[in-house]
Formats: sequence, C-alpha cells, structure tokens
Amino acid sequence: MKKLYLLPLLILLALPLIFQSTPTEIIKLRTFDTFIQTPEPSGNFVILNITEQDVEREGGYPLPRERLADIQLELLGRGALGVGWVISFPQPDRLGGDVRFAASLEYAPSVIAMFETPNGNYPKTTGTVIKGEDIGGILTEGVKENFDTYDNVLQGIATAPTEVDQLVRRVPLLLKSPDGWLASFGTQIYKALFDVKTYIITTNENGIQEIAIRGIPPVKTDSLGRKWISWVDTPQTDLKEMDVNGKFVFVGVTANGVMPQIATPVGLLEPHKIQTALAESILVQNSPYIPDWALAVEILILITTVTLVWLLLFYLGITWGLVSGVLTASVTALGGYYLISKGMLIDVTWTLISQFVVGATAFYLRFREQYKLRLLIKKQFEHYLDPRQVKLLQNNPNLLKLGGEKRVCTFLFTDVRGFTSLSEQLEPEQVTEIMNKALTIQSNAVKEHGGMVDKYIGDAMMAIFNAPIDLPNHEDKAIKTAIKIIEDMKKADIGVAIGIGINTGEAVIGNMGSDTRFDYSAIGDAVNTAARLESATKEVGKDLIIGLNTKQKSKFKLKLLKPIKVKGKSKSLEIYTYE
Repeated sequence: MKKLYLLPLLILLALPLIFQSTPTEIIKLRTFDTFIQTPEPSGNFVILNITEQDVEREGGYPLPRERLADIQLELLGRGALGVGWVISFPQPDRLGGDVRFAASLEYAPSVIAMFETPNGNYPKTTGTVIKGEDIGGILTEGVKENFDTYDNVLQGIATAPTEVDQLVRRVPLLLKSPDGWLASFGTQIYKALFDVKTYIITTNENGIQEIAIRGIPPVKTDSLGRKWISWVDTPQTDLKEMDVNGKFVFVGVTANGVMPQIATPVGLLEPHKIQTALAESILVQNSPYIPDWALAVEILILITTVTLVWLLLFYLGITWGLVSGVLTASVTALGGYYLISKGMLIDVTWTLISQFVVGATAFYLRFREQYKLRLLIKKQFEHYLDPRQVKLLQNNPNLLKLGGEKRVCTFLFTDVRGFTSLSEQLEPEQVTEIMNKALTIQSNAVKEHGGMVDKYIGDAMMAIFNAPIDLPNHEDKAIKTAIKIIEDMKKADIGVAIGIGINTGEAVIGNMGSDTRFDYSAIGDAVNTAARLESATKEVGKDLIIGLNTKQKSKFKLKLLKPIKVKGKSKSLEIYTYE
C-alpha cells in the first residue's frame, strides 16, 4: 500500500521537472540568482555612461558623429585600451560625420553594436573552426546592420534574450545564421583586443560545449552556446570624468528615453551594461554554467531523496522519521549549494519542495495509521486491562506483536458455581444483575494486579498475566487475584460461589481469528491445563487449584493436594491450593 502511494507521488512531482514547466524553471532560476556568488571586477573594463546631463550639455540626442569621433579620440588619449560602442548606426549621419567617426574607430581596438530584428537580413559571418558536428546554437531571425561606412569596423550583435520570467541571465557568445556564425558584442571585444580572426567551437552530441578565443581560456557554455552572466559591478564613469586609463571602455546611453532598459536579476540595465557583464563573465574562473546532464541529475536526486524521505518516515516512526527527513533535506540543500558554489548549476529546490510534499503525505499516512492503531488498541483492551496498561500499549504498539508470539504466561480460569440452578429460580433481569456483579468483581481483581481479561465465556472468565505487556512475578499476581476474587465474592453475598484454576507455561499469544474477525487470545497446552484445573475444583472440593509450574516460581506457601487426572493428560497432575 505504501508503494502504491509513493509511485504516483513520484510521477506527479517528477513531471514538472521533466517537462521543465514554467513554475519549476522560475524557481530554479531564482535559486541560482540567490546563491551564485558575484565575483569582483576583472579590472580590465570600465563603463562610460552618456547621462541625461551629458545629453543636455551636448545639445540633445543623438550626438553628432563628429562629436562621437572626438569622444573616441579623447578616450584613447586618456589611456583607454579600446572602445566598444553599444550603439548602432544604421542610417548615415545627417551632418556628414560618419567618415571621421569610422576613421577614429580604427585607431585602437573598437567594436560597434548591431541589434537583432526579425527582418531576415544577415551580415557577413564570423570565421569559426568547429571541433565536432556543426550543431547547437541559436538561430537569429535577422540583424539591423550599420551604415556601410562602418564595414571595416568590427561589429557584434548586442543581444539579450530573456528567460521564462522575462529576466536576462544567459547571453549567447555566437548566434547562428543560414550562412554560418555571428558573434555577440561581448565576444567581439576579445577578438578586437587579441586581434584574432576566428573562434573555435567545440561540440558534443548535445550541441555546443565550449567556445575558445585565442588569448583567454575556453569558455564553457550550454548546448545553445549561451554563457551565464555574472553581474559584476564594473566601475562606471561619464563624459565629464572619463576615468578610463588602462581599460577597455563600454560606451552606452543612460539618458532617459534613449535606450531601453532590460530586466535582469540585479534590476533594470541598459544594453551596454549587459554587454559589459558578458565580457566580465567570460574571464571568470569556474564561471557558472548548466551542464548538459543537469536535468538527468536533478531527476535522479529527486527520485532518490524523495523515496528515502518516504521510507524513513514509515520505517523509523514519526519522531525519528522527521529527524531523518530534515537531515536528508539539509544534506540535499547543502549539496546543491556546494555545486552552485563550484559553478555547476544543478538545482535541488524542486527536490526540496517535493521532499516536503512527500514527507507531509507520509507523516499524515503514518499518523493516521498510528491513530487507528491506538483506537484499535483502546477498543480491544480498555475493558480488559488497567487504563495505565492501555496507555502503555498505545504509546508503544510494538509491545503487541501482531500475528502471535510465544510467551511464558500465567493463565487464570474462573467459573461461577450454582449459577445454572439460580437462573432457574430468578427472573432474567435478576440473573443478569447477579452475573454482572460476579464478572465485575473478577475483572476488577484482574486489572488491579496487572492481568488482562482475555474473554468471558458465559458465566466463566479467562485471564492472562504477563501479556500483552511484561508483568514481573506474574505467578504470584495471578494467585493474589484469585484470592481477592474469592474474598470479594463472599463479601458480595450474591448467592453464588466460584472455582478458579491457575497454570503457568508457554503459549502462543496474539491476534487470532479470520481476516474479518479476530481477537487477542492465547492457545497452548498451558492454557488448556489451566481450564482443566478450574473444572476440577468441584471434584477436589477447593475454590482454587494451582498447577505445578505456577507453584515452582511462586513465593506463596501453597498446600499440596492429591494428584488428579484430567482430560488430555496421560499422567496425573500435581496440584496445589492456597489456604
């Protein structure tokens, strides 16, 4: 039954992960945002913002290309290693400054931006060397090219695709076109700095594995060639300050209403800041990436740990199961954090949620099972055991070994004498009243001395001592019970006497019966012998007969009686009584 519950739960919880549903993907991405460590700036880059104040000072936007040429030359004069203009120039300058600006861009490593647009137009492809099959990558739908005056200037696509929650986290280093590969803006920066002509793309059976540029270590990507962005806090400057010495400068506009702001995990950013972050991320050692096998590992972790939580709660009980379940969740969370800190983006958040769901379900089922068991124990034993013993069984149901166990117990049988003749003389109501008083006296005495009333058989009773829970000195307690029953019956003066037989020995004790009706009872030769001893009380003329096994372990001084023959025994039984 437990497995029947677990299997559909596992399937339901694994499906959102397998099919990468929007909620699970958002949870995963937000988890990565929280725990990915932000590295320090590399020191190689600076952001130049053309601010609202700069635009007002320059007389409005767009700035003339002649002015842009002046800015370019001034940046180089201030010690800039190169300049990346995250601004596109698809139309000619109405003031005729394109030639001068294009010429200024050639004095140092420079890159200008192109932006994607679904126009089906593609610029000249970038030189690439592919190690493996030419697979993977993202196919662009078109690019808005710069004015042809800038054909000799290095250009890159300033792309910023968003995830399912409309935030930018991964930017492709290269984009596919029908003719080949096109470089993103952040990637072209390194091509300009190191004066290289080609990119080296390494692929595997899933797609792109890494992209290499001569001069820096290979960059791990996902199968689509996307690089996870580390949102480095790169230093920023403006046209008035121009603190750019020894750094490559990313130029962009932050003036209101000029460039769109794009949502990222660290807030709204302009395109040039996103491209700067991409360039910084390429240099980060152990940079975060999502391995091709991440999904398979996440599903395996989910199935393994969720099953473990389920089993722990069912087989260790509620308390230890909860402790073990919390420990499992803690280890899972720490393992996920460790992997993320090493740059391997394996998410365990949905697994932790699934562990909670399964743990809560298992806890409920386990609690319901124990609650029903407690009710069953109370219903089965509350009329036959002392309330303290019932409470002990409820708190520790393991004391009841369902299905039967061998135990050495002392068995006590009683039979009311003279009841048949009395019933012929009295009204039924009177007979019932006398019978109830007699049985109440007997059961009270049994409970008082720690025994269990096993059953009533007409005007007879069977009691067990040392089951279902251990009872020290059960032989003496059975004898004390018999003595009290005899004394209380005499005091009650209800017109009937009693005969009692006691015997000790091994018997099979537990829940016995059919699948639909069962009872807690005992079977065995020791039980039968106790019943035979009770039947012999009339013959012997004693109210109480005690078997040899009971006498041997009793501290009472018992009187030896003449051996008797009983049904089912070939030898006479040595018997005793208490006087």
